[in-house]
Amino acid sequence: MKGIDSIRIGQLSLRNPLFLSPMAGFTDKPLRMLAHDCGCGFVYTEMVSSEAIFYGNRKTGELFDLTGEDYPVGVQIFGSDPEKMAIAARAAAGQGAALVDINMGCPTPKIVKNGEGSALLRDLPQAGEIIAAVVEAVHIPVTVKMRKGWAAGETTALELSMLAEDCGAAAVAIHGRTRDQFYSGKADWGIIRLIKKAVKIPVIGNGDVTTPQDAGRMFEETGCDAVMIGRGALGNPWIFQRTAHFLKTGELLPEPSTTERIRTARRHFDLAIRLKGAETAVLQMRKQLAWYMKGLPGAAKRRSLINCCQTAAEVRELLQPPSSNALQEERIGFIFNG
Repeated sequence: MKGIDSIRIGQLSLRNPLFLSPMAGFTDKPLRMLAHDCGCGFVYTEMVSSEAIFYGNRKTGELFDLTGEDYPVGVQIFGSDPEKMAIAARAAAGQGAALVDINMGCPTPKIVKNGEGSALLRDLPQAGEIIAAVVEAVHIPVTVKMRKGWAAGETTALELSMLAEDCGAAAVAIHGRTRDQFYSGKADWGIIRLIKKAVKIPVIGNGDVTTPQDAGRMFEETGCDAVMIGRGALGNPWIFQRTAHFLKTGELLPEPSTTERIRTARRHFDLAIRLKGAETAVLQMRKQLAWYMKGLPGAAKRRSLINCCQTAAEVRELLQPPSSNALQEERIGFIFNG
């Protein structure tokens, strides 16, 4: 079983090799804080547009505002212009980023059509120029997150990983799906194993890790240096402490109870209110809270009720944990069981 010791990326020392994957629309400050408190070894911002940084977009600046985060945070940037990517990297470093990650894996059409994200898997010379420019621009580690390739038969992750190492990247993160797969099908962990054998820099595995056992298997089957958890952490921040415990002891801690899930969802919501204001939190937290409800009895009804809420008080009313109070038990029973 893989140990749970600290890991180094460049000059950066991290407390454990369990990372929260950067996810657009999800890995904002409240989720990063919660994941860190639940034992995550390293967290990332949502991906940030180098174009928007270059043109001084205020709203974009909020995506990599690291105020109040007294632990290492990686800022992920995306773009296709080496000069603008270098400027974005310097802006991220100026905000206190512990490292800069370059997105070369996003499959979204609006990103790909601009030659960004996973489109760079088909333009390795341009990818190399971007990596070299970003490495030259900052004095913090630079990493590259990529997919296996563009499509079946176009597996370029191995070549891109070796190129990234040659250009000075401190680590690579490999999602074992092609761009064409988006999030369907099964992630190929074999490509992670192949890249780990080919490069000397740390390799971070990503794809289909939703349980502590999955993380253990990824470490064992690929030899990767760290495991990055994405969708498996949504509505489930406990996955980091449960995985750390499993890797250290072999013991699988129980899943959180319904009460604990509801209480943590409320804590997450309250964090969002404190950091973003009630009006924004009510709207932005709907998708996050939906993940906490997943698998619970009456989850669809509860999600529907939350999506209809207009005020923080209404959301909080639905996020009350069960108690011995008969009236409240009746209300919770109605919400869960319909």
